[in-house]
Amino acid sequence: MSLFAASDIGIRFGGIRAVEGVSFDVRQGEVFSIIGPNGAGKTTIFNLISRIYQPSQGSLHFDGQDITRVPAHRVAGLGIARTFQNIELFANASVLQNLLIGRHRHARVGMLAQLGFLPSVRRAEIEHRARVEDVIAFLGLQRHRDQLIANLPYGVRKVIELGRALCTEPKLLLLDEPSSGLNVEETEEMAFWIEDIKKDLGITIIMVEHDMKLVHAVSDRVMALNQGRVLALGTSAEVQGDPEVIRAYIGGEP
Repeated sequence: MSLFAASDIGIRFGGIRAVEGVSFDVRQGEVFSIIGPNGAGKTTIFNLISRIYQPSQGSLHFDGQDITRVPAHRVAGLGIARTFQNIELFANASVLQNLLIGRHRHARVGMLAQLGFLPSVRRAEIEHRARVEDVIAFLGLQRHRDQLIANLPYGVRKVIELGRALCTEPKLLLLDEPSSGLNVEETEEMAFWIEDIKKDLGITIIMVEHDMKLVHAVSDRVMALNQGRVLALGTSAEVQGDPEVIRAYIGGEP
């Protein structure tokens, strides 16, 4: 069963066609990876899904709902979370504080109740902290929980950003180049996290990634793009062996 579907989506920036006529579906519980050379339209598709960009054509459906014109501030509330290629964390806040931000979409108490710190607010705070502690335990971040982001190495920050996305309790997780800036050991660890998120948490994942070893390790299906169009869609082995993909993405002749 499809959790997400894009139908004939496209977007132009002036006279430039960044994405044109792209269609694909993402099945519930799978890791769906998008690959392609720089400028192929991968991150543009992520920006369309997360509603940062409005498509010039086509439609987007998530969990049985048309989200083509849903505003960006409502996306997290639908159950879609995203990480970014460039880490977007609050450097002068602790790990715990950054993860608690991911609970914002689950806020149910009003401003007056918060000002008075009523029992309903206290109960909600306890619940949010319990959910965050679950994520901290899941990702093995216990020793970092009270440290400032600014004092942590890059690889740990990547895991924390992943954790903040998990704190929103998404149905669909968008991972924008999760291995970017990581060394070989950290990339292998990221592969384990992705597998565990899929198997243990049941979260569906769409991933944009350049590291083909990571793509091959975790992906159920792969879509290759070039110049905003789909070149191939299938298993990792099928896509990597496609002659058009070899020419456009890997380079050289098949």
